Amino acid sequence: MDSQLDHPLVIGAGLVGSLWSTLLAQRGHEVTLVDRRPDMRAEGFRGGRSINLAMSTRGWHALRMAGLEDEVRKHALPMRGRMMHDRAGKLTAQPYGKSDEAIYSVSRGGLNLLLLNAAEATGKVNLVFDHKCNGFDKRSLEVSFTNAAGENIKTKSPAVFGADGAYSAMRSTMLRTPRFNYEQSYLDYGYKEMHIPAHADGSHRIDPEALHIWPRGQFMMIALPNPDGSFTCTLFMPYGGANGFDSLVEIADARAFFENEFADSLEHLLEFEEDWTSNPVSPLVTIRCSPWDYRQNILLIGDASHAIVPFYGQGMNSGFEDCSLLAASLDAQGSKVDWESLIAGFSESRPKDANAIADLALKNFVEMRDRVADPLFLRQKEVAAIMHKTFGDDFLPVYSQVSFSNTAYSEAQANGEVQEAILSAFAKTRPTGTPSKAELKALADQYKSLSVAS
Repeated sequence: MDSQLDHPLVIGAGLVGSLWSTLLAQRGHEVTLVDRRPDMRAEGFRGGRSINLAMSTRGWHALRMAGLEDEVRKHALPMRGRMMHDRAGKLTAQPYGKSDEAIYSVSRGGLNLLLLNAAEATGKVNLVFDHKCNGFDKRSLEVSFTNAAGENIKTKSPAVFGADGAYSAMRSTMLRTPRFNYEQSYLDYGYKEMHIPAHADGSHRIDPEALHIWPRGQFMMIALPNPDGSFTCTLFMPYGGANGFDSLVEIADARAFFENEFADSLEHLLEFEEDWTSNPVSPLVTIRCSPWDYRQNILLIGDASHAIVPFYGQGMNSGFEDCSLLAASLDAQGSKVDWESLIAGFSESRPKDANAIADLALKNFVEMRDRVADPLFLRQKEVAAIMHKTFGDDFLPVYSQVSFSNTAYSEAQANGEVQEAILSAFAKTRPTGTPSKAELKALADQYKSLSVAS
């Protein structure tokens, strides 16, 4: 790696860094893409978080820009709604949107491999592995790396993009600069992964076209389908308390807990003991910061600038939207690229939307955990679905605005607050029955007068 680059430097070859490198290369730019890990393609993806990801409209839009949508769809499974499991094993389906709307389960590792190959296939991305980023010099703007041999390497670029994740080394340097705002908050919850294998014939043991949820108040489990017939399950629980990870150390206690709370899942969790003892408990963190840039030369993107909890399925999608918005801004500049303007503009405009989806993800955690069995909440969802069917995009539920449109997250959040207010009031006064045309029109008029779109 040269000490002085004449092209963009991208740090972090995860999902966001790989996709952004590809989009840059497709626009004629040479790119140096550096990662601290060995090349994961040597032996396939191993280690790290394997939690499945939910691809939705924003993610597909970014992949479409890179010409990768069709290839990713070959490995993605549609989930058309939530399938709720109560303690007795009774199932309740809750569609996400219209009959043709779905979010898609994709493998984090498999997608990362595909994106790395796509970046390399451009012929313009120089992949550099086994180089740990140590941050940058605040005066010279040189970025420092340590390679596998322990050698220190410094390089400088006209545009540096820090896509090095929630524990970003580039952001760590920014923390030591004046007027840099930073907030890191952990939930008192962690998560542990479990595994439902396929039947012997390769078929799924439970409905593969749903995101399965076992809501239990202060804890819950979800399951996302895989193409090989298996499911990746994730248990979210507090660390402390009687029903917390700290109290379920012994495998017998864990099994007894599942027999009481998730009995219908145990017949499918054939590797329960191994999963429980081998898979770690991982934390759930939200990260917010500003500004995202340093001297209009270095820009944080993806989890490095806005890590969120996974309860709206938007972590990857919001990171991919960073890439598509940057690419659109780059296209708007034409043939004469102004990296400083690109970086400064994105740093100023994007954080409000990143903060909005962080808030929505935290709110959706409570919804998935507690409210999916609440009659008032279910009534609100029922009326919202009727409103959407009646008025189409003039009344788009907030979940649809986030998952099935490219509406700015901050606008979706504001509209969601309006919907919550008017639907909650209606559900309390009209808890059952099909709303009349006059009632629906009154709700629609009220929403139109208060929503951001007005």
